[in-house]
Amino acid sequence: MQPQGKFKRTLNLADLTFLGLGAIIGSGWLFGSMYGAQDAGSDAWVAWLFGAVAVMLIGLVYAELGAAWPRSGGVVRYPEFSHGSMVGFFTGFAYLLATSSVAGIEAAAVRTYASYYIPALTVGGHGPNAGNYTGWGLVVEIVFLVIFFLINYWSVNVFGKINSVVTALKFILPVLTMIILLTQLHASNFSIGGASPGGMHGLFTAVASAGIVFAFLGFRQPIEFAGEAKNPQRTVPLAIILSIGIGAVLYVLLQIAFIGAVPASSLAHGWASLNFTSPFANVAILLGFGWLGTLLFADAVLSPAGTGNIYLSSTARMSYAWAKNGYFFSLFSRVDPKTGLPRPALVLSFILAVLWILPDNFRSWSGLVGAVTSATVLTYIFGPVTLAALRKSAPDHPRPFKLGGLGIIGPLAFIAGSWIVYWSGWTIDRLLIGLTLGSLILYFAFMDRDAETLARVKRDWRAAIWVIVYYLFMGVMTYIGSFGPLKHPIIPGPYIDSLVVAVAALIFYYWGVASALPQALVTSDPEEEPEVGQDVI
Repeated sequence: MQPQGKFKRTLNLADLTFLGLGAIIGSGWLFGSMYGAQDAGSDAWVAWLFGAVAVMLIGLVYAELGAAWPRSGGVVRYPEFSHGSMVGFFTGFAYLLATSSVAGIEAAAVRTYASYYIPALTVGGHGPNAGNYTGWGLVVEIVFLVIFFLINYWSVNVFGKINSVVTALKFILPVLTMIILLTQLHASNFSIGGASPGGMHGLFTAVASAGIVFAFLGFRQPIEFAGEAKNPQRTVPLAIILSIGIGAVLYVLLQIAFIGAVPASSLAHGWASLNFTSPFANVAILLGFGWLGTLLFADAVLSPAGTGNIYLSSTARMSYAWAKNGYFFSLFSRVDPKTGLPRPALVLSFILAVLWILPDNFRSWSGLVGAVTSATVLTYIFGPVTLAALRKSAPDHPRPFKLGGLGIIGPLAFIAGSWIVYWSGWTIDRLLIGLTLGSLILYFAFMDRDAETLARVKRDWRAAIWVIVYYLFMGVMTYIGSFGPLKHPIIPGPYIDSLVVAVAALIFYYWGVASALPQALVTSDPEEEPEVGQDVI
């Protein structure tokens, strides 16, 4: 039997920050500003502010968790520490749905921009009538996924250093674009209406479905790689805060620049009619900055590719964590002793990424963004409940970073996450909630049938009832509220229904904390402990 390897702690603060920032600055900046403007018009920059605040609240929660328990795939593993196997399984399943598709989304973004030079990659070429990928377009997307896989397969150190360089390079062009477009502002653009749906409803829709929260979801990467970080108790929380903060400033300014710089001729029918295949590049060319457009088309390969590379690796860590929790085949918990990498999980990540880009509905960038956002946030909302519960069940555990004001931040983070899921709408939520609840079949399939396991399942079931009721509530609420399919919603919006969700979220938050196990299920993991003689200070 091949000996089990250990993760190698080689990533420093800069590496971790660039992992977070590199995932944040991906295809979101290339497309999010246009889709945000379509939904919310000139107020779209407010949606970016809300998205940044919501994700920062959640990120601060995970900063304490990641520093106290630096585990690879930690987002999946923390809920089991506090609530047992069933909540851990729900988290892992939703997270697998979310992360495994992102590498494919980024590959689709690369192909979309590349079709400017090679129209045969996209149905309809590069223009307003552009559609999904052609046969050659599919080949290009798979080639990029193969490249992501090979970079990850070498070693975590090679992966981390390559990512740091790529992120530094791809950070430059968004900043340059922002500066140039800010010099071309048309004040009249900020008074043009015609967004769909517009108003506060449009703002809420943009937050969840336009790629805004999606763009910030990369903050979790420092947590996913905490088991491979030097001094994770200090570097993980700092990396989370730095990556979200820098990304927020950049995205808000980019949205303002985009709104102000769009030529008036493109807004003759309002923001809802705006339809650029490559938004920032198209605007730059219309304004006479052809050289910038050329650079943007080149960066459209670099930015999404860098993010896709990170997410392929992150999905592998998630699969590893899921297998470590005992809900997946043990093969995927194996770490290569030479490289310190979960190579079987990497292979699975590659296969899943390819499968996601095959269905017709998922061939375009916008086809999956809302679903990925909602699925990911469905996993993040467990963070505030888990942290509050672990404060009670593991009070003496060392916490190098202890979040102040958890009594306020925790509930607010849970409310913000619930809003994002609700605003994603019925079409998305019915699929995700249905699949997640249906995944219980797999949960029981992986459980042993001995008396000890059955007793544990009974215990963990009691700790998970609140999650099942929460999912059912969110499904029903999404159907009867203003973000559902009803022409005349039973609960009108966007204010009243959002208020109902907020009040219910508070109830579920405190129910979830009260349902936690009396003793935290935290054990040491020798595979993720530092190697002898290795500096982690």
